Amino acid sequence: MADIVVSEFLDDAALARLAAYEVHYDPDLVDHPEDLIEACRGARGLIVRNRTKVTRALLEAAPKLEVVGRLGVGLDQIDLPACAEHDVTVCPASGANALAVAEYVIGSIFHLSRLSLSNTPAVLAGAWPRTKTREWEVAGRTLGIIGFGHIGRMTAGLARGLGMRIIACDPFLDDHDPAWTEGERRDLPALLAEADTVSLHVPLTDSTRGMIGAAEIDQMKTTAFLINTARGGVVDNEAVATRLRDGKLGGAALDVFEGEPLSAEQAFPLRDAPNLILTPHIAGLTDEALDRVSTMTVSNVLRVLESN
Repeated sequence: MADIVVSEFLDDAALARLAAYEVHYDPDLVDHPEDLIEACRGARGLIVRNRTKVTRALLEAAPKLEVVGRLGVGLDQIDLPACAEHDVTVCPASGANALAVAEYVIGSIFHLSRLSLSNTPAVLAGAWPRTKTREWEVAGRTLGIIGFGHIGRMTAGLARGLGMRIIACDPFLDDHDPAWTEGERRDLPALLAEADTVSLHVPLTDSTRGMIGAAEIDQMKTTAFLINTARGGVVDNEAVATRLRDGKLGGAALDVFEGEPLSAEQAFPLRDAPNLILTPHIAGLTDEALDRVSTMTVSNVLRVLESN
């Protein structure tokens, strides 16, 4: 029986740091939950990314499990109450991919602001579409950040360096939190009405599920951009596509989806929506961020195992 099970990709350098333990490394386990449960029966540690579901059934089948290391920060696929009941420590790689996500947001703002960046095929075909798209400078525009934690504040810092004005909404930060020195506080309706770009940085919880739907988009400027690198269930993607087609939203970048990969049913409403960027949950997956996430996760798991 393995001491540590790794159910999704982990780089060789990080795996080498686990050499003192018996490791079962199989990145295909994520797609075979019954095999995953069997592999974990004698394990003390489990390392996962965002697709492995750590369920009550898995925890009950793994009585020796002490720690779940999350290669990332989102925990919605991990049954946290069940982990607490079974004395299993859950360790996310908090902050390790924050810069990568923040840079993705900034890159999306640039791309949506300068749609001519997508004109390569037209130019190669002999067209010269200099006046086909309306384009904007980023400096002087207002970025509205929903969720003003580590990633939200790092995004704010990059945007401020480009001359953007920062407003933010976070009900979990009180009025005297030092975070508000980095952005002007707004409630959600005011932020939606005022921002030129709205960027989401919240976990998926009962209170955030469906946070941005048709009614909320209708409160935004018709030229505004919406960027979601948080969790798919936070935004109604079908409403986004509809508003883009109707000219009631200027553009959107969606990196996360309620079901990943997209099913045909999920994908169909998004087809042919204008000014829409879709990426496969890669905002935090730069080479540098992957290294930081792996290093932090392995260190977290080893710390727990060596302290017990």
